[in-house]
Amino acid sequence: MKLTGNSLVAGKWLRGSDKIFSAIDPTLNCTLAHETYNATTELVDLAIAEANQAFIDFSQLSVERRALFLRTIGKNILNLGEQLIAVVHQETGLPKNRIVTERARTIHQLSLYAEQIESQEYLAVLSPAEPERKPQAKPDLRLGYVPLGVVGVFAASNFPLAYSTAGGDTASALAAGCCVVMKAHSSHPATSELVALAILDAIKACNIPKGVFSLIQGENYELSTRIVKHQFIKAIGFTGSERVGMILQRQVYEREEPIPFYGELGSVNPQFILSGKLIEQPKALAQLFVDSLTLGQGQFCTSPGVWVIMNDEQESYNKFINEAAYLVRETEAGVMLTPDIAQDYQTAVNKVKQINGVNVLAKGRVGSKEHLCAPTLFETDSNTFLNTVELGQEIFGSCAIIVACTTFEDVIKVVGSLKGNLSASIHANTMDRKLVTRLSQLLIHKVGRLIYNQMSTGVEVCAAMNHGGPFPASTNIRSTSVGNEAIKRFQRPICYQNMPEEFLPLNLHNC
Repeated sequence: MKLTGNSLVAGKWLRGSDKIFSAIDPTLNCTLAHETYNATTELVDLAIAEANQAFIDFSQLSVERRALFLRTIGKNILNLGEQLIAVVHQETGLPKNRIVTERARTIHQLSLYAEQIESQEYLAVLSPAEPERKPQAKPDLRLGYVPLGVVGVFAASNFPLAYSTAGGDTASALAAGCCVVMKAHSSHPATSELVALAILDAIKACNIPKGVFSLIQGENYELSTRIVKHQFIKAIGFTGSERVGMILQRQVYEREEPIPFYGELGSVNPQFILSGKLIEQPKALAQLFVDSLTLGQGQFCTSPGVWVIMNDEQESYNKFINEAAYLVRETEAGVMLTPDIAQDYQTAVNKVKQINGVNVLAKGRVGSKEHLCAPTLFETDSNTFLNTVELGQEIFGSCAIIVACTTFEDVIKVVGSLKGNLSASIHANTMDRKLVTRLSQLLIHKVGRLIYNQMSTGVEVCAAMNHGGPFPASTNIRSTSVGNEAIKRFQRPICYQNMPEEFLPLNLHNC
């Protein structure tokens, strides 16, 4: 399948400008041959205008047609076959088996949202009239939901399929009845174009308005600003760094009309090991923790970056840290998603090394290639952690810091110092039951997902999942970017009072 290197705007592959950019093969650390043309702000304006024009027709499609559209996108992504797997691998360095798994998740998300909108149950609340009620009659009230409009979505670097072109934000926005203008990630333009082609083919097959989806390619930050500030954009979905997320958030505030900004910006996903569990299985816990830390080079939003451990039982604590250090030292340096991410990782690790009271417990095998990054494990005490703001910041990659706490009160103080996180885990046994009760009561105010005796890596896509949390995990603490509830981000409630049934949406009719 030949790639154009162009942006997709309302069914047409358009060049925009003669300025080109190329992705980098992170495994070989070299520039790829495929060239992509930078879009212009005029192309962005055209895409948004076409989306705005298509919105009314698309938002009024039956849920059956929207659901078919979502499923067809998923089928088309699967039909891209080995070409998609090979291109993603080349542009990201991710192992092919991981890409296959992520492709399955992407297709599952589309199917899940299709099933959700077909059910319509969460979209309807009926409160019948009570004309005989005294002293005042009660009117007929029916609560439904309507899509917001055109949504701007920004692709993530670490999930080229599941959080990108047809990923969770795009899928949930389309399911809600919104049109999408997607800003592709400049690190995987060929991947983005292939998936956009799958969406375009679904648009044609399902006879959907062509303006429902556009893909904007480019490295220019001005393109992102244009999307965020455009008057027809009614919501933003973003997954990325806290630094970039806050720039976009400020731009949202500068708009004449405020809009929702759903940003996932960072998380250290603290892990808490209590004494009973540590005594019971110190070496097994060390293996579990290091496996989670080094999975995918730590380039997951749920990677465990802070390990808070009770060291009141010194022998078990030493067994844990010695085993963890050994496992980290035996781990080979690996490929990061982009050279910029690799450089940011090395810079952040070097800064932590300079902090007084922090020890380098272990570093992985560096290897002969300078662009590869080795996992790093630090150790500090609770006082140093509490008095050093930098130690509570996310380092994107396989880096973690062990915070040794002499007493449970030290653990509680660490909890109090934490920013918002996507998740946290408590590792405990029956001996720790009383401590777990208190710890969990405090942690629920710091995280969006609280886990017991499991690691934070891995997010199940289902109705019960919440993938969000207090800032900076999310910019909107009431939202999730994974699971059925994600659709509601791109809808708003509408109450119909005394409306004849013929004018109501089908899901608000009497059964």
